[in-house]
Amino acid sequence: MSGATVAQRGSALGTDVKSQFPLLRRSVHGHPIVYLDSAASSQKPDAVLDAMDDYYRCVNANVHRGAYQIAAEATERMERARSDVARFIAAPSAREIIFTKNATEAMNLIARSWGGTNLGPGDAVVLTEMEHHANIVPWHILAAERGFEIRWIPITADGHLDLADLDRLLDGAKLLSVTAMSNVLGTLNPVPRLAAAAHDAGALCAVDASQYVPHLPTDVGALGADFLVFTGHKMCGPTGVGVLWGRSELLEAMPPFLGGGEMILDVTKEGFRPNELPHKFEAGTPPIAEIVGLGAAVRYLEHIGMESVRSHEVSLTGYALRTLTERHGTDITVHGPSEPAERGGVLSFVYRDVHPHDISQVLDQSGVCVRAGHHCAKPLMRCLGVSATTRASLYVYNDTSDIDSLADALDEVGALFGY
Repeated sequence: MSGATVAQRGSALGTDVKSQFPLLRRSVHGHPIVYLDSAASSQKPDAVLDAMDDYYRCVNANVHRGAYQIAAEATERMERARSDVARFIAAPSAREIIFTKNATEAMNLIARSWGGTNLGPGDAVVLTEMEHHANIVPWHILAAERGFEIRWIPITADGHLDLADLDRLLDGAKLLSVTAMSNVLGTLNPVPRLAAAAHDAGALCAVDASQYVPHLPTDVGALGADFLVFTGHKMCGPTGVGVLWGRSELLEAMPPFLGGGEMILDVTKEGFRPNELPHKFEAGTPPIAEIVGLGAAVRYLEHIGMESVRSHEVSLTGYALRTLTERHGTDITVHGPSEPAERGGVLSFVYRDVHPHDISQVLDQSGVCVRAGHHCAKPLMRCLGVSATTRASLYVYNDTSDIDSLADALDEVGALFGY
């Protein structure tokens, strides 16, 4: 199936590719699985599973540490994945791609290495009220140690950032760290504008792109980012591998995050010399099979075409917003922007006064998988005036029948709770 074919068929993408994801062939409670939790973790296609299985069965050897053939093959597969990732996000060089275990570790690397070197009393880091805890807690920890200020960009009633006071918030700041797409609201933030404002104020811009990279064409230069982090398991890849991209001159100046093997050029009893990029930040044996799987996921998404992925999700998100509103009216409140083009396929909602965990359990009886809770965004929950939401999130394998199943299952929630 070529990218051109997918683009022509638009919203048929979910139906076309669903059979390529083994777990979606399962049933639970007598119903086919309707998987609507991709913002937490996506399903994996056969192409990714086969690549990882082939590595373990046919190549399994450590990388960078052997002159024998299968060690060289393992290294080649891992470094091919690095080049694939660099191409996928339009990074200037593969040496700027640092493999971590997830986006959270990548953000902690920025905080500890860059922040620990550059931040202190009198400095400020600017965040937004819609950030994931992974882009909040590392800065709280470091601020408690180093004594800098954390400032917050507020959100509007319709789930966008309120940028009216942006210049004041950035005045004297050293870093703006912002999500490209909210994992709760689905809001697509104006990262190029934010990065330009940060640079005008003399600050750097770090971008949490965990919800962005899997769903939209990504170009780190066009975004204006200085750092960008994302994770493999939300983009058809395996768990256990994430990515930090940073401008090479920044990474070169930063001290190592972890110490051990591979990240050194030399070690003596008096000290050590760190390795070159990217190895300086990849201490110890890396998650080789997972990196190979991530490379396969990148190639799988490139085969579909990221423009097609985005087009499909805009269409399906619009269908979901219309269907839920038409079917459930004022019984349901979907948080975030009302215009599908301004958001990703993340639908966090409140249904009457039924607790999200109860909704999730009832939906599960119909095979519908959604997430319930605060979604690692407690400051945002407080802004919304709720303790939790139910979240349905869409991806390449979803189609309109999945939305219909969600709406039908919500009827069961209403019936069970007497509405």
